Amino acid sequence: MLHDFAGWPKGPLFLAIGVFDGVHLGHQAVVRATAETAHAAGATAVICTFDPLPIEVLAPSAPPSALTDIDERCRLLERAGADAVAAIHFTREVSLLTPEQFVAALASAGEVRQIRVGEDFRFGHDRAGNVAVLRELGPRYRFTLVVADAVTQGDRVVSSSRVRNALLAGDLAEAERLLGRRFTLRGDLARGDPHGRALGYPSIDLAVARNRLLPQDGIYAAWVATDRERVAAATSLSGDRRVELYLLDRPSRPLDGPVSVEFVRRIRDELRFDSPAEAAAQIAKDVSETRKALTGG
Repeated sequence: MLHDFAGWPKGPLFLAIGVFDGVHLGHQAVVRATAETAHAAGATAVICTFDPLPIEVLAPSAPPSALTDIDERCRLLERAGADAVAAIHFTREVSLLTPEQFVAALASAGEVRQIRVGEDFRFGHDRAGNVAVLRELGPRYRFTLVVADAVTQGDRVVSSSRVRNALLAGDLAEAERLLGRRFTLRGDLARGDPHGRALGYPSIDLAVARNRLLPQDGIYAAWVATDRERVAAATSLSGDRRVELYLLDRPSRPLDGPVSVEFVRRIRDELRFDSPAEAAAQIAKDVSETRKALTGG
């Protein structure tokens, strides 16, 4: 990962610029096109993203919306074809740069020969920069501009907003169609006392960053994965942003460090129970449904 405007690769650079949160199918298409044209011209494909997300700086009271953290985003962008990813640290000071100041910073980072953005890309103070501004600045800073075509499913553009809306509705299938992969949360496992032990189903918590968007509350079938293995889990999301994992099988080694939770199917809504026995009976059903979901049953 490159940081800000320093240490960029030598030689001609083809850039794609955007937030790229989620790295959905539309983002992946932009990265592939950037890499293909860069390599055909003997250039390096650099994908520029922003961390934190601009909305977190400009509207700090907005609800959590991040679909990826910066490390996950960079991995996904590289998997899509980026030669390098530049994470521009987004601050109030960066938001106050004029469009030309921002372009000048890009030009100072390396031999930028092409910039690719989406039609709705906005940048600079008061979002004054757009495609027209980039096209005007191109000759001065010696780059050409490419406006990426939107990727659609049916008659609707694939977008991060659509992914977020699908997750908030608990529609994992729609989110997967837009992302081109299953939705995943990454975090550390909390090491407090296991929950639900009295019911016979001890669980552990996933510590999730405050800015991460979570799917609709409910019970989900999921895989919990480390670098070594993955384990089936019935996963509970509740209104206090608590993510509880009940592992259906014992891992070969104790889980430590960050884990990824890959959501496969939504099993049911959150329910209230009149007794511990009723709760335990329902959890037993959830475990059975989780196994079916994860084995294709």
